Amino acid sequence: MAVGFEDYGPDCDSMRITAFLDIPGQDNLAPLARLEKYAFSDNIFNRQIIARGLLDVFRDFSHNEEDYLTVMAIVVRLAEDTEPTVRTELMEQIPPIAIFLQESRPNFPTSFSEYLMPIVVRYLTDPNNQVRKASQDSLLILLEQGLIGQYDIENKVCPILLDLSAPESDDEYKVEAVNIICKMASMVNKSTVEQLLLPRFCELCGDGKLFQVRKVCAANFGDICNAVGQEATEKNLIPKFFELCSDSVWGMRKACAECFMAVSYTISPEVRRSKLSPLFISLISDPCRWVRQAAFQSLGPFISTFANPSSAGLYIREDGTLSIRPSSPCPTGNNANDMPSSPEEQVGEKLESLTDGPSASCENSNSDATEDSSAIQVNIGVDQTILTQSDNADPYVTKDIKECQINSYQEVNSRVQSAEDVFNTFLYWRPPLPDISQDLELLQCKTEIHEESCPVSEVLCNNCVASSEIKKVLQSLQEHMDDPDVQAQVQVLSAALRAAHLDSVGCFEIKQNEEVNGNYPEDTPGLVLDPSSVNENTLSSLPSQDEAINPPSPTVIKNMDSEEQHSGDNKALEAEKNDPLHEEEKSKLQDIIPQPLLDQYLSMTDPARAQTVDTEIAKHCAYSLPGVALTLGRQNWHCLKDTYETLASDVQWKVRRTLAFSIHELAVILGDQLTAADLVPIFNGFLKDLDEVRIGILKHLYDFLKLLHADKRREYLYQLQEFVVTDNSRNWRFRYELAEQLILILELYNPNDVYDYLRHIALTLCSDKVSEVRWISFKLVVAILQKFYANSANSLGLNFINELIVRFRHCSKWVGRQAFAFICQAVVEEECMPADHFVEHLLPSLLSLASDPVPNVRVLLAKALRQTLLEKVYFRSVGNPHLEAVEETVLVLQADRDQDVSFFATIKPKHNNMHITSLEKQN
Repeated sequence: MAVGFEDYGPDCDSMRITAFLDIPGQDNLAPLARLEKYAFSDNIFNRQIIARGLLDVFRDFSHNEEDYLTVMAIVVRLAEDTEPTVRTELMEQIPPIAIFLQESRPNFPTSFSEYLMPIVVRYLTDPNNQVRKASQDSLLILLEQGLIGQYDIENKVCPILLDLSAPESDDEYKVEAVNIICKMASMVNKSTVEQLLLPRFCELCGDGKLFQVRKVCAANFGDICNAVGQEATEKNLIPKFFELCSDSVWGMRKACAECFMAVSYTISPEVRRSKLSPLFISLISDPCRWVRQAAFQSLGPFISTFANPSSAGLYIREDGTLSIRPSSPCPTGNNANDMPSSPEEQVGEKLESLTDGPSASCENSNSDATEDSSAIQVNIGVDQTILTQSDNADPYVTKDIKECQINSYQEVNSRVQSAEDVFNTFLYWRPPLPDISQDLELLQCKTEIHEESCPVSEVLCNNCVASSEIKKVLQSLQEHMDDPDVQAQVQVLSAALRAAHLDSVGCFEIKQNEEVNGNYPEDTPGLVLDPSSVNENTLSSLPSQDEAINPPSPTVIKNMDSEEQHSGDNKALEAEKNDPLHEEEKSKLQDIIPQPLLDQYLSMTDPARAQTVDTEIAKHCAYSLPGVALTLGRQNWHCLKDTYETLASDVQWKVRRTLAFSIHELAVILGDQLTAADLVPIFNGFLKDLDEVRIGILKHLYDFLKLLHADKRREYLYQLQEFVVTDNSRNWRFRYELAEQLILILELYNPNDVYDYLRHIALTLCSDKVSEVRWISFKLVVAILQKFYANSANSLGLNFINELIVRFRHCSKWVGRQAFAFICQAVVEEECMPADHFVEHLLPSLLSLASDPVPNVRVLLAKALRQTLLEKVYFRSVGNPHLEAVEETVLVLQADRDQDVSFFATIKPKHNNMHITSLEKQN
């Protein structure tokens, strides 16, 4: 009776298949014949074991071409097995078999394409779900390893995926196929994806039958964009992305919010600002709470895609660290770390980053002109984004309101369109150098409008109609203010109301200037648009944040209508200029990112957001704050300062912990002056916080302190002692981290400060109850000793040595005496002090440990002498007066009654062809 795999029981799984095939049996068959016999046995277990051990079979039989072809034929026949478990086992072995054959077979591409690749492709349509899953995993592994040729990808893999994802295909197959298409997009070349897979992906994004298909497309949208590049993304994918972001299923919109940053990285700055920014605002104000939650979590990363190194003054090194970009000198004396004290200096700094020269920032005329242009560009960006926000986000806004808003913004949009032509990837959304050609074109446009008898009053009328319609909707929502979703809609409508009011005020002022001066814009170029009136006068009339959350009553709305008609009153505008709330709102304006995005980010600290969006929204805000600060640059730190202080005082320790872990990176971004003014007080508060917060400060203590001035840094010498005390004494890793940081911090202080302050902390840590803390502290002690002798502070070093002898050599506990042996060994290894000083002050005390009653102490002494001291040239030189004493001590330790002591004293060190000592001759 023949022996089968089942006769070996569970041990058969761990047995090599070829070893079993070599066992002599009653059948008297050769190994390959026996393999074929069991591969097509009626016993399912036999066939499973053969499929599972095919890799071993190939390793043993691939050297002979005939045997190799026989095994490959068995694999092909085994692939047609009717049992799903056998097919699954076979498919799981395909990737390792392919990797082995690639390394061992010269004709691997041909054999793989002929025998194995058809099996993988066929199993993608297998009726069994487990077999299909194994085939999909194997396909992705083969693609990732580059084992599938380009011909097979285009003619075998892609056609079957396109068939499975066709509209008439089975729903289950379609979902699996689109998942494979999305995952393999990053593994094949760009032309294949763009020509074969991209059209089908765009078609699947609009699949109206299965929302699961659209959800897979939305979740992997960023990967597809990265695979096809910027041009194909903007041409084919962005329209589909807009459709997915407005999908009726909230899961789709949530998936789009989560991949928003990946999509933004692929496109150009102009498309990012003009299209994606308003689209993201619509997701932030989505009716579904889960969508808003995902959008706010992605808000900070999305803002970071607007970063421009030329404006931030920073760059990323090759090792991944953030560094300050050196700036050009300027006669005004401003450097990269200084904050401008006036708007003119701010504009000059921006111009300097654009022109890479000092002259632009030193000419007042250019600064003034650019300041005006910057103000216009900022407010146009605000208006345009708020308009799109109100159009896309609010289901209550009627078609008439949309048409009114579009009419009122036609003039602004035309200016933005004409301005985009002069912006390149370096100057995008930056105030360009003064160019009167744009003003001339705008004047010509306004002349034509004036000749066609289209007065400004018509624009004012459209704005008034839009405002009145929005106010009616706000009144209708008053009864439902208890609903958080309604509150979110009210905020969107209020923003649209502010936008319409802002535009109407600007147009009314233009008309008044024309009536007073008797000139039209074409006669007076300076009256095209007064930046000061846009920045100061109009912004002060915008609704406050309280009004956005709680819309005004009908009586108040009626009064607002009358105020809008008299907004040109100079006395009222002058009073609004001095409004402190207006000044605070004006200070938050910048031109790096769209203002609505920054406003939404700053609102993440609002307690109401935690109720309506996410209880951990403040933590997400804190996590992405360094990226937002890097994007804005240090010149716009005033926009984030209040938010950072709010987060630093948040009641949730997780929020403060997040800030503590990133405060050193923020210090690099802001520079030393802003760090000393704004970050140091917060850093001091974190020092007295919970251990969960302090550990964030401690892990990067050296990185933060090295950014401070020497006098400011010295103030923390008194506070380092506080790190030794923890809320929980069992938190030994806290003290371990302190010792590691102190080793780095030593270079920041002079030897006297180290001796007066850090020495006490090091000795305290050396007596810690946890051995890990003690061992790292011994290294700290050695580093301190090296600090003294490296700076020629020999007297301090000698005092420290005497203290070590008293504290450790004569310690009553054996742990202290063992520590002394370790310290001496480390001193010799690091060569942190002259050899003659060591033999004079430390060697006698070290050798005296040979008579210590504790074997652990003598073991470490034996290691120090045999493995360290005797390897140094100084101690191995013939005629050294101290060599004899060391050799005698080693001989004593070799004869020690403890086996471990004698072993470490006898083991020979690596001499590296050094002079053989008399001790070795004697041995």
